[in-house]
Amino acid sequence: MMQDALKAMVARAALAYVRPGEIVGVGTGSTVDKFIDALGLLGAPLAGAVSSSNASSERLRAHGIRVFDCAEVGELGVYIDGADEIDPNGCMVKGGGGALTREKIVAAQSRQFICIADESKQVPVLGRFPIPVEIIPMARGRITRQFAKMGGRAQLRCVDGEPFVTDNGQNILDVHGLQIEEPLAFEADVSQWPGVVCVGVFARQRAHCCLLGTASGVRTLAFD
Repeated sequence: MMQDALKAMVARAALAYVRPGEIVGVGTGSTVDKFIDALGLLGAPLAGAVSSSNASSERLRAHGIRVFDCAEVGELGVYIDGADEIDPNGCMVKGGGGALTREKIVAAQSRQFICIADESKQVPVLGRFPIPVEIIPMARGRITRQFAKMGGRAQLRCVDGEPFVTDNGQNILDVHGLQIEEPLAFEADVSQWPGVVCVGVFARQRAHCCLLGTASGVRTLAFD
């Protein structure tokens, strides 16, 4: 089964977690794009959505779905988002699309995090995918050196030869060569470094459930 078909399959499966009349949290990325498209065809009345990126907000509005600012609403019932990696405990690497900070904010505001992903994202230990870290640009050199001391190689994310700029106006370092054996400790440590806005390890805001697209159908992984 092609990867796009797997993404579409888990996106449709996630609709079961959306309750009419509620405000749903919506993430960012190619799998989430398919979820937004499916949400637009759902037909059930939604109060609206809170989005983790400008791109997702635009797509939601194109489907006639009202987008709320995160600060305008209280606790969300559910947050639907993808992952670049997910481990056996529901901890994830996120931020390949550059929206990690807002994704973590919306996840923290939601009672339930439903991860939607294809089976290629399932890993025994996080770190195969480079760890995205959103940073304030002036701290780039020092943060790069701190990762080097840990055995990691931090590379500035660029697009067309220019530094990638997040929706928050900051840059991203993609850190290669690390294996994250203790995601919660790693997230807590790196998050305290001066100049780090957000680290793309989601351990405190890990998934409650993962809808995993496989060639034999959707597998539901529940985490304690």
